[in-house]
Amino acid sequence: MGPFVGSLAQAVLETIRSIIARLSRLVARGSIRTGILIFCLAMSAIAAALGGYASLGIRHAGDLVAKTFDESLMSINYARAAGTDFAAMRVASAQRLLTQDPTVHARLDAEIDELAKSLSEDLTIAAERSQSARAAQAAAKVREAANAWIALHRRQFQTSAHEDGNVEASGGEINGVDPYSKTVNQQIELLVNYTAGDGFLFRQRAIAAINRDLQLNVAGLTVALLLSGLFSWLLARRIIGPVAIASKAAKSIADGDLNTSIPEGSGDELGTLLTAMGRMRDNIRAMVDREVAQRRSAQARLSDALEHSREGVVLLDQNGQIALANSRASEFIRCSPQLVHPLRTARAPGAQHSRELILQEDANEVEGVESEAQLPDGRWLRVSRSPTQEGGVILVYSDISGLKQQKAELHATNLRLDAALTHMSQGLCLYDGEGRLQVVNRRFCEIFDISPELVLPGMTFQDVLRLSVAAGNHGSHTVADLLTESDDILARRKGGNYLQQLSDGRVVSIAHRATSDGGWLISCEDVTEQQRAQSQIAFMARHDALTGLPNRSLFAERIEQAVTEAGRGAGFAVFCIDLDKFKQINDTLGHPVGDGLLCAVAARLSACVREGDTVARLGGDEFALVQSEVHNAEDAAHLARRIVERVGAPYELNGHRVIVGCSVGISLAPGDGTTRETLLKNADMALYRSKMDGRGTWRFFEPAMDASLQSRRALETDLRAAMDKDEFDLFYQPIYDLRMDRISGFEALLRWRHPERGFVPPDQFIPVAEEIGLITPLGEWVLNRACKQAASWPNELKIAVNVSATQFRDPRLAAVIAKALDVSTLAPHRLELEITESVLLGNSAETIATLHELKARGLRIALDDFGTGYSSLSYLRSFPFDKLKIDQSFVRDATATKGSKLIVRAITSLGKSLGMTTTAEGVETIEQLNQMKAEGCNEAQGYLFSRPVPATELASTILRLRNGLKSLNRRDWSSAKAS
Repeated sequence: MGPFVGSLAQAVLETIRSIIARLSRLVARGSIRTGILIFCLAMSAIAAALGGYASLGIRHAGDLVAKTFDESLMSINYARAAGTDFAAMRVASAQRLLTQDPTVHARLDAEIDELAKSLSEDLTIAAERSQSARAAQAAAKVREAANAWIALHRRQFQTSAHEDGNVEASGGEINGVDPYSKTVNQQIELLVNYTAGDGFLFRQRAIAAINRDLQLNVAGLTVALLLSGLFSWLLARRIIGPVAIASKAAKSIADGDLNTSIPEGSGDELGTLLTAMGRMRDNIRAMVDREVAQRRSAQARLSDALEHSREGVVLLDQNGQIALANSRASEFIRCSPQLVHPLRTARAPGAQHSRELILQEDANEVEGVESEAQLPDGRWLRVSRSPTQEGGVILVYSDISGLKQQKAELHATNLRLDAALTHMSQGLCLYDGEGRLQVVNRRFCEIFDISPELVLPGMTFQDVLRLSVAAGNHGSHTVADLLTESDDILARRKGGNYLQQLSDGRVVSIAHRATSDGGWLISCEDVTEQQRAQSQIAFMARHDALTGLPNRSLFAERIEQAVTEAGRGAGFAVFCIDLDKFKQINDTLGHPVGDGLLCAVAARLSACVREGDTVARLGGDEFALVQSEVHNAEDAAHLARRIVERVGAPYELNGHRVIVGCSVGISLAPGDGTTRETLLKNADMALYRSKMDGRGTWRFFEPAMDASLQSRRALETDLRAAMDKDEFDLFYQPIYDLRMDRISGFEALLRWRHPERGFVPPDQFIPVAEEIGLITPLGEWVLNRACKQAASWPNELKIAVNVSATQFRDPRLAAVIAKALDVSTLAPHRLELEITESVLLGNSAETIATLHELKARGLRIALDDFGTGYSSLSYLRSFPFDKLKIDQSFVRDATATKGSKLIVRAITSLGKSLGMTTTAEGVETIEQLNQMKAEGCNEAQGYLFSRPVPATELASTILRLRNGLKSLNRRDWSSAKAS
């Protein structure tokens, strides 16, 4: 290899010598461009030759390195991986022999199969990357031995499976596997060794190739440097002289001599350069002319901009004379000449300046000086002075009147804010991010009794707390105690609010709020009165507002407490107390008297009990009582007797003598119950029985009362469902006109046909309907059904419908009646509404107004059960009724006692004098009928004529009465007149 390199280098040197000789001749004869071109081509050829040779050498060395590392190392890695896979297969095979679990067998078999597949792939790649036949042969032997091991392994476990898991039966097979295992390991080691040896050989070859190429490249580089120096020397001789001429011409042009002469050049590139410099000189001369024109145009535009600017601009020269001023500045200067030279000109009357403008001799010292000046017309200017390079000054005047106004408004806003802070009801402290006090108002100092002169901006939160402690607000607490207390409260709560109790009893609400700059705001408010009000509200929530007694909620707690204590001592009693006929007193004498009566009853009840007992008002006229330490029923009876006597004594209220009784129901614990609900329910049932037994007495709870109550509740349940099941029906009882001797109409009577109870009497379910609030929809149903059925009757027959007091309190009553008449097309004068005196109790204006509205619609109004109510007869003056119905109790006794006869006579006389029809109810005998006729009654109604019948029997009833009463009336009417 050495002699060949030497001969090759000598041949290259001879070639280079011949090339240099030819290039020298070309450079001397041709142009500079040609010489440079030849030089570049020669150097490019040399560089290309050297680079190509170097590239080939590097590529060859790279191939050797790739074979060394990429092929050999990869083959070794995959051979090692194959060995690892085989070792894992052997481990899995051993694990399979040591276990009898079929699930583990299946998993290990799958793992061995997967490792066998990986082993095959690793051997394939190792063989492909190997560099010699011996390595490939070793890889093939590894594959053969591994396949044999796998086949023998599978036969082994198939045999073991047939032998019911007998591990010893496969011992011969295991011994047969070991030789294949050794073969596999040996061949893998051979494969690795062969591949490593191939890599070492390729490495040696790569080193030799790199050394050879390095020697040739050093020789070529040396020759290239020598040629570059020669070519550079030849070009320098050709270029330096002409370049000196061109440089001289360029210097003249650069010095501004655009008229300098430039000699003509030769035909080469330098001559072309001189020609181009001449053209450049001409072009520069033209450009200068254009620049001057553009400057003049720009100056004109600048002047135009200055003239139209909102700012006033003045340019003073170095002598202080005005060199330039736009029209805006001229306007300002005319108003106040002092704007230009404030110290050289006397101040004009009316011109005010916030400060003097000092004209400095050194322009640098006036840079950035600004001032404000006020013109005589009230406008404000900002004057800024800036020096110029020539020693003059530029004055810029800006109209800041709007800004001044904004500042004034901002100042006024700040004053209002200060006033708000000063007069706000809350104390306020604002701290910055460093915990320093920024703002504090007067109210804060007042709340904590701190002198405002002591609370200064810049103080820390601890300093302010120290002042509060010194003022005696926190008793024995120190600043550290207060800080710990506030931190604990804020840590326990999500919000930043907490209450602080001061030593003088006041309560202060303190709120912490973080600010955006990292500080915080503390607001304080004296909530002492608010806390007192809340305490009062809490008291009112558990006590009755009128009497001050415990309410239902607190009473329930007292019962629960008594139940708890009853297990440790004597029992207790629960009283339910209800005033008798309290509603009548409330309606007749007014609510103020009723409220006074309730307070008086509460006082008497409280006086009847001991200190450990509890009296409560549950609502309305309902009271309750818990009697503690009750050893037997006699203790409770003694208290009940005292309550009935004390409550039943007369009261003097607002000039009225009031008498009211009470009924009492008692349940005893633990005999009648051990829970609050049970005891209250049983006491209420006892109260219900007390009312049924005549009021003004007391009753103890008995188990039979529960059955009675359950029966009533069942009746309520059935009554609520009766309307949906269409169990109600209307029966009609005739009203007989004694003068016309015929039926004048019918009274609609509600009947309830229960599927199991049969006909339920009205006196049983009507009171229940009123108590549970069902009477209003039930009465509306009766009204609609009666009007609809009466519309098909003859026009001379009217229909009478009873309206309860509860219905009359419904503001929709008039609208409901009007709708019933419209739907049924019944004439209003045929509908007669019967009301009782209880509707008129209190003689309320609303009731009278409703009656007048109904009468104005053409309806007839009858007063039912006249004479049995509790009100005076003054309502007969307030409303002109159409009919008075005499109660059957007077009719029944009219033939037996003189008193009832006189009452009937008085009622008929009263009705006649007032122009009202009188109707006798409950006529059952001929004697009663004759008596009513004799007393002057207009109409009669009772079983003598007919019992109530359904609508289907009305026609037969009318026919029967028409035929059956004619002879009776003629005979008995004559005898009645004689008597």
